[in-house]
Amino acid sequence: MQLYQDQELKIYNSLTGQKDIFKPINEGHIGMYVCGPTVYSNVHLGNVRTFMSFDVIFRYLKHLGYKVRYVRNITDAGHLENDADEGEDRIAKKARLEQIEPMEVVQRYTVDFHTILQKFNFLPPSIEPTATGHIIEQIEIIKEIMDKGLAYEVNGSVYFDVLKFNETNNYGKLSGRNIEDLIHNTRELSGQTEKRNPQDFALWKRAEPQHIMRWPSPWSDGFPGWHLECTAMSTKYLGEQFDIHGGGMDLKFPHHECEIAQAEACNGHSPVNYWMHANMLTLNGKKMAKSTGNNILPNEIFSGNNDILSKAFAPNVVRFFILQAHYRSILDFSNDALLASEKGFNKLMEAMNCLDQLETSGSSDFDVNKWKQDCYNAMNDDFNSPILIAQLFEAVKQINQIKDGKASITTEDLNTLKETMNAFVFEVLGLVDAVADKDDTDKLSGVVELLIRLRAEARANKDFATSDKIRDELLAMGIQLKDGKDGTSFSVS
Repeated sequence: MQLYQDQELKIYNSLTGQKDIFKPINEGHIGMYVCGPTVYSNVHLGNVRTFMSFDVIFRYLKHLGYKVRYVRNITDAGHLENDADEGEDRIAKKARLEQIEPMEVVQRYTVDFHTILQKFNFLPPSIEPTATGHIIEQIEIIKEIMDKGLAYEVNGSVYFDVLKFNETNNYGKLSGRNIEDLIHNTRELSGQTEKRNPQDFALWKRAEPQHIMRWPSPWSDGFPGWHLECTAMSTKYLGEQFDIHGGGMDLKFPHHECEIAQAEACNGHSPVNYWMHANMLTLNGKKMAKSTGNNILPNEIFSGNNDILSKAFAPNVVRFFILQAHYRSILDFSNDALLASEKGFNKLMEAMNCLDQLETSGSSDFDVNKWKQDCYNAMNDDFNSPILIAQLFEAVKQINQIKDGKASITTEDLNTLKETMNAFVFEVLGLVDAVADKDDTDKLSGVVELLIRLRAEARANKDFATSDKIRDELLAMGIQLKDGKDGTSFSVS
């Protein structure tokens, strides 16, 4: 399959500030790097949204027939508490607070990250490198940058010389900041006096005696700078120049800006052709973030164990909710939005499960081929998943009309409809057939049937308070009991 030859894909490029026609460096092949998590705590839904955006991008590129090498790293060292090269390593701090080894912290939260992404039906990346597994590569890059006179060593730490680099390059071109503003706005913090300029950033930090995570280097026993890790891992596996680099909007500056500077200093040219940034998820009108505590964990959503939602929601529903917004738009998380998404998701799945029962005729009232191209047009326009979903619901409307005998479709068009719906719903959007998820359905049925029996016993004993409580609490979770002459049945809304 080489669908990409028939489709003109446009990507919003943060570097140019516009939608650019996508042309890979090597025809039919794509190299894509996405900044992964810093594994010092459970992954929250705001993090998940960023990774889900690139999961769909990865899925669509593969669907088009590209051979994609998708690299998403694990940051397991070097990420300090703030971006001013000060504070404690986040993982080491967690280890100190919990009195465990740093790599225990890394293992615990890497496992959590993978478990949550599996629940959301993510495809694994092609390569998932760790920062600690690439210390040698980072040291070699530092040596090269120093040899070119663009970095300097002070007291065992090595800093990138931003002003020297800017004499021949443009530091700030990704984020749209100029060097004068950076000089004026950079805060002076304690410990920064060893830098020549406050906007310089660390390539290597000398470890203080109490610092647990440290490695030998030509300059000191220490640890790499956070920005350097991604430069080392992306260029090792994708080359000095690759197609797509993605991450959250908050990484544009300083992280991605510093990545560009390091790669240009080392290799003499820009490392990435298309920079992509996913926008934030908000909660209570504010950015969802670990640091502020304004966040919700996926397992709290799946279990209903939180103070925000009226009931538990399945991973499928949450995934569908996230994909109803464009990846570059701010998305606000709320109970009402999830309830609406649940209804929409169930409606979509009902239509999907009707496809095999539709009867065909000699003519079609639905222009399936035009609709199919409209689906591609949506994704070709900077991966516009909400427009794609709108097109899928246009098909849902047609499916229901055909089922009710109010419209007709030919066998050929029905086959095209089935193939396209399956491709976009399951393969591209990564949703899972709710009916196919039979184990969870059976477990739910078993639990509800048990509660129905307990309620019947309570009613027989004239314990109407308990009977009503069971009915009302199930209803609050979206499970409605219906009493009839043949007993009690239930439905899930």
